Amino acid sequence: MSQLEKIYGLHAVEALLRHHPKRVKQIWLADGRSDPRVQPLLELAGQARVAVGQCERREMDAWVEGVHQGVVADVSPSQVWGEAMLEELLDRCEGPPLLLVLDGVTDPHNLGACLRTADAAGALAVIVPKDKSATLTPVVRKVACGAAEVIPLVAVTNLARSLEKLQQRGLWIVGTAGEAEQELFQQDMTGPTVLIMGAEGKGMRRLTREHCDYLVKLPMAGSVSSLNVSVATGICLFEALRQRRSAKR
Repeated sequence: MSQLEKIYGLHAVEALLRHHPKRVKQIWLADGRSDPRVQPLLELAGQARVAVGQCERREMDAWVEGVHQGVVADVSPSQVWGEAMLEELLDRCEGPPLLLVLDGVTDPHNLGACLRTADAAGALAVIVPKDKSATLTPVVRKVACGAAEVIPLVAVTNLARSLEKLQQRGLWIVGTAGEAEQELFQQDMTGPTVLIMGAEGKGMRRLTREHCDYLVKLPMAGSVSSLNVSVATGICLFEALRQRRSAKR
């Protein structure tokens, strides 16, 4: 049997129970945790016939690194999707797809925040390279607040080759770079779009940049020259969402 993972945090565990209840094998609550906030979780656990136990909070502290909120679950290992899943998602997509690519983002907190934002903005999936990138971990799931259980994370072996395939399917590749001449708000993202965000500090790799159809930048009015990648991702994705909603009207 595969070794179980420990997922923690109220929202992350509740999202797992809603979307993938068969993966949850056991739930643990800290002694005395019976407040109204955990009642929906307990109802879902009952429906899925998942056992709920109690343990001391200090024992939970030893299990996980981070704020567990007195809620920990033993679950079957995380699912990271491959390129075949991406093809299937695109085949099923009814409107113009919006994909997010994170080119070498290694901080799990940033990946979790980007997954949360991508789900909120209606992205179809988040794509990362298999090497030199953060992947699904308990920290990522906690930061994502349930989004990691909903939006597919697709790991590809060769990002440049995957971008070529997406271009062949008619998707436009929009990369973000501080030295770009065009600003984000001038870029049309109402059609099939792949948005690429570069790594923390380094930006996109050379091969990734060469596959972009367009390069855009965020206008900066203050003294700082760049934003945290998860913040910049949120701005770009919601600009795409704004444009798409305006186009429908």
